[in-house]
Amino acid sequence: MNYNQILKEGENFLKKNKIKNSYLDTELILSKVTNKKREEILLNTNFKLKDKDIIKFKNYLFRRHHKEPMAYILGYKHFWKHKFLTNKSVLIPRPDTELIVEEAIKYLPIDKSKKILDVGTGSGCIVVSLIKERPKCVATAIDISRKAINVAKTNAKLHQLANKINFINIDIDKYKSYNYDLIISNPPYINSIELNRLDDDIKLHEPKIALSGGFDGFRNIKKVIVVSKKLLKINGKLIIEIGHKQKNQSVKILNENGFYINKISKDLSGKERCITSTKL
Repeated sequence: MNYNQILKEGENFLKKNKIKNSYLDTELILSKVTNKKREEILLNTNFKLKDKDIIKFKNYLFRRHHKEPMAYILGYKHFWKHKFLTNKSVLIPRPDTELIVEEAIKYLPIDKSKKILDVGTGSGCIVVSLIKERPKCVATAIDISRKAINVAKTNAKLHQLANKINFINIDIDKYKSYNYDLIISNPPYINSIELNRLDDDIKLHEPKIALSGGFDGFRNIKKVIVVSKKLLKINGKLIIEIGHKQKNQSVKILNENGFYINKISKDLSGKERCITSTKL
């Protein structure tokens, strides 16, 4: 079987099973199996596949058919300007979360060393991207999941930042280091009802611990805000991602805890997604 034939077969199989982007996903799977760029595959569609590669291809195809996200099948996801390893222990990095990096670098002078804390680091994509942009800064990244911390450590090593970021497996409630210039967080913020309505790709495969914000979705948002009040310096910044209907309540919690709202940023679809605030 050649590239052209297997691409058609794969696309038809995924289409029948109502998988969006069936052709692109099939191409990416073939690219992984053959270890060739997509462009190379498209220029050599008559190349024949080895039997072992056909078996691998079909295994990956079945995983996609079961709604497993491409980021887990491929083992990586692009975020900001870099590539990050991903597996089922971590939330898949999303373009909307790049807002945190975009806003954070505005408050970090390129020539100064600032102290950063990343709460709920997951794959480490936010903190690694930030330290790549501001190499004089130092960071600590915490997560309640040991498996997530292991993925984040691997990503820091891949980007030669293992000595610049301290990873700790701990809940923010128990964390006692102070005087941070900046705290960043993409906490779990999906409420119980919305959690059950998520697409199967997310609901069946991404870690619940990284998605669920409790009954009303505010359990972790509130926790991050309350603890950040203690951990930040006066005039320190807190940049937090929120759900698109959570702005008003999040602002209320921030104000009640002595934070001034600097900016509310919208994501790519125009939804309010990221709040930048200052500890007064």
